[in-house]
Amino acid sequence: MLQRCVVVLDAGKTNAKLTLWDPAGRPLAHRVRANGNHQTAGYRALDANGIENWVIETLSEFARLGDLGTIIPVGHGAAAALILDDRLFAAPMDYEQEFDTAERERYAAQRDSFRETGSPLLPQGLNLGMQLHYLERLTRPWPDGLSIIPWPQYWAWRLCGVRASEVSSLGCHTDLWKPLKGEYSELAKCRGWSERMAPLRAAGEQLGYLSPEWTARTGAPKNCVVLCGLHDSNAALLAARGHAQLRDSDATVLSTGTWFVAMRSPNAKISIDVSKLDEARDCLVNVDVQGRPIPSARFMGGRELELISQVSAQQLTNCEPQKLIGRLAALLDTGAAAMPTFAAGFGPYPRARGEWRNKPHDAGDQRAIAGLYLALMADACLDLVDSRDTLLIEGRFAEAVIFVGALAALRPRQKLFISNAVDVPYGALRLIYPELAPSSPLLPVAPLDVDFRGYARAWREHAAPGGG
Repeated sequence: MLQRCVVVLDAGKTNAKLTLWDPAGRPLAHRVRANGNHQTAGYRALDANGIENWVIETLSEFARLGDLGTIIPVGHGAAAALILDDRLFAAPMDYEQEFDTAERERYAAQRDSFRETGSPLLPQGLNLGMQLHYLERLTRPWPDGLSIIPWPQYWAWRLCGVRASEVSSLGCHTDLWKPLKGEYSELAKCRGWSERMAPLRAAGEQLGYLSPEWTARTGAPKNCVVLCGLHDSNAALLAARGHAQLRDSDATVLSTGTWFVAMRSPNAKISIDVSKLDEARDCLVNVDVQGRPIPSARFMGGRELELISQVSAQQLTNCEPQKLIGRLAALLDTGAAAMPTFAAGFGPYPRARGEWRNKPHDAGDQRAIAGLYLALMADACLDLVDSRDTLLIEGRFAEAVIFVGALAALRPRQKLFISNAVDVPYGALRLIYPELAPSSPLLPVAPLDVDFRGYARAWREHAAPGGG
């Protein structure tokens, strides 16, 4: 039983979120801020200051609603802060930063193999090592005492002043970690970055109390504890493991938002051969909070939806789905299709260039095809990690009926569920209260009563000619 209120700070790529939980584990408040970015000296940076000002304002509100006992930071991957003394040495980079070809080639020549790190060579700054490589060139020489802190732990440091690193943050396509050996990569060692990384701490470990600066700025109590924190997709995975249906099965969690990330969490009886993952198709090895390797595959679903049909997850969910489902079979007969990949360079078809074929004029029909596109892309990712048995869809798209129903139709051999719970915060809460029951049961997903087999087969053939 919780004794005091808990705050989960989720510093996502698209949105920052703060949730407040009462002593019984029930949600009291949920606040969201849309994130931006800004150009700093030579690169595109995350809006850390803007997020911080909003966190101060929101924590002040939460402090009036309950007795704040613990704050748990959660954050997206591929971001880190350079800290010197008690200040930022360089602003955290936005992973959508572009680099010229020569710079990327210099970096790529130094990386460990995919077999060692489970980290593919990704576009832009999605490999944290690429960011550090570029930041070091811009800001060298790095002084003694400079520390590298992953994005979730940056917020822990801001809140309590203690520097830390954590394995689920280091193990998400950073190029810095060897998940099978549980140690830093040769790249990280040779560049001296491993020595600058803040000390490794467990995700649920108490780093310290809220600093006097933050208690004065927010009105939160001085004895409010700050935990080390974890990677956001791993928080979703931890939440999924709280459900009885997934606890002892070979389960996959499909976390949906800006990124759709399929994370396969096999039971103890199954051995996973990560060498079978396809580096060229955005497969990777994540690392859970216990340090175990998690085969994963992903694509940029939330971003692609915006590019395909100019709508958000909420708009896809609230689009009269039953009306659209009724028209879907006839719509498929027209050959209407969104073909991958609208976020070029990512996902299971990274070399393909997204396009509409026989694009319908009606906006609702476009949304229906966009929902089906997400299902087809997710289906490809699930095949890449050999997903079987049980699948839980969580996140912003879990209630998008066409997407989840089409995916259920595409994967008839699996049991599909969605969760109405706020899963990332619930997963964070399980760091300290592992027996905390989910706030709502899993809901089974019924497949759409539409025959997608021929359509899906033709779609896959056009998406990857020759099967590749």
